[in-house]
Amino acid sequence: MSDHVTLLAPSDTFVHRHIGPRLHETATMLAALGLDSVDALIDNTVPVTIRVAKPLRLGDEVIAGREAGEYEVQAAFRRMIDRNQVLRSLIGMGYYACITPPVIQRNILENPGWYTQYTPYQAEISQGRLEALINYQTMIADLTGLPLANASLLDEATAAAEAMGMC
Repeated sequence: MSDHVTLLAPSDTFVHRHIGPRLHETATMLAALGLDSVDALIDNTVPVTIRVAKPLRLGDEVIAGREAGEYEVQAAFRRMIDRNQVLRSLIGMGYYACITPPVIQRNILENPGWYTQYTPYQAEISQGRLEALINYQTMIADLTGLPLANASLLDEATAAAEAMGMC
């Protein structure tokens, strides 16, 4: 590559920015696992039934035989994303058309005390969310008379599995 092309090459390539394991670190890890290659590690950990049989081809139109800069790769991904169709998500939609009493909505769901910090070092949402979950779990345990209650599961399938585990 001539000097002027080298000077104009992207300086933000992923290869230069990536902090991954070095060759000796990979060798140490593989030795500790008793494996001879990363491919052997993948063969032992990722089931064949969920692997893609052919190599992934991401960004071929942008990279074209050279390292691409971060902005070029982001633009290529944006072009890919723009081809997606946005459809209605049904995740977590199992409970619908229910009435939430305004007192619950205001004092539990919309109460800023659950999602704002009350100490200078506290993460805003995490502590309030944990407090709301423990209040919910305590209420469910009190109402049902059970020694355990769970919360924060996103859909019916995982909630059902957790309930079976608790039983």
